[in-house]
Amino acid sequence: MTRTALAPSFTGAGKIEFADHEYPDPGPGQLLLAVQANALCGTDRHQYYDGSSVVPGHEAAGTVLQAGEGTSTAVGTRGAVFLMDFCGECRSCQLNATNQCLAKRADMGFTHDGGYGPYELVHESNFFPVTDDIEIGNATMLLDVMGTSSHAIGRAALVRPDVESVYIAGAGPIGLGLTVMSKLKYGADVPVYISDFSRWRLDFAESFGAIPLLADDISAAGNPDVAFDASGKESARRAALDIVSQRGALICVGHGESLTIDVSSDLIAPEHAILGSEYFRYDEMPGNLALLSDHQELIGKVISHRFPVSEIGDAFELFMAGETGKVVVTQDGAA
Repeated sequence: MTRTALAPSFTGAGKIEFADHEYPDPGPGQLLLAVQANALCGTDRHQYYDGSSVVPGHEAAGTVLQAGEGTSTAVGTRGAVFLMDFCGECRSCQLNATNQCLAKRADMGFTHDGGYGPYELVHESNFFPVTDDIEIGNATMLLDVMGTSSHAIGRAALVRPDVESVYIAGAGPIGLGLTVMSKLKYGADVPVYISDFSRWRLDFAESFGAIPLLADDISAAGNPDVAFDASGKESARRAALDIVSQRGALICVGHGESLTIDVSSDLIAPEHAILGSEYFRYDEMPGNLALLSDHQELIGKVISHRFPVSEIGDAFELFMAGETGKVVVTQDGAA
């Protein structure tokens, strides 16, 4: 059986219209969620401007409305949706590297309907239950803000365990996530420098304890032990690599442009490491849930604006203007 409900349709050129959309009942191993919150992401930019054949939204949280055959999650369970519908059987998944699944069934919100609609059909394996103390909008912080950021910090720890200073290029939502998670992971006394061209974003990052720098002059960051690029810009990556300390690491988190290096001077002589960091692993979510539970007031402040789904167009217009933290679209959860 299917149910029909109004869902936002991204038609391209920055236009979002509501239209009837069909949602099937869950099959074996699947859950049908009543979506209650979905955080906006810069990755949504392509669907916002170019249109989408599915309902976008890849940072969703909601409540289980129906459970398919063979599932064990109770109806009424609240939780967040892991972006990658991983297979659970390939070599990567067997090592818990679910962000590197070799046989993904879906990328939720990109290849299959995501969380801007009233419902989302997911496999039970990529639904993560949350505890009762977590406000449902804040549950979306477990995804890109906390998950992607903490995974990048974990990647840095593989090559540089003795971190005494941090530099972040880009003060957008991922940069803010890296700021907050760096403070929680490395300690409040470790200086975290962050750069951007937006004065508003820098001021917002400063409210979380970061030291703001305009992107055209990052010399005040000194020689940080680890640098994170959340901008996706080649110039920002190059500048970060130029200042990182001996044995330091550059972790590239933002997709986008390239990076040209000289192997001898950039890698061998200083023993630098350049690592990529893609999303995060499903098995990292319990640790981040504990952090969120302990620091929900702080992490929740990353959300600067909340809009009802009826005002999703206004939410995107404001978010794309670049003077927000994380923006979350909310809905009551369809019945």
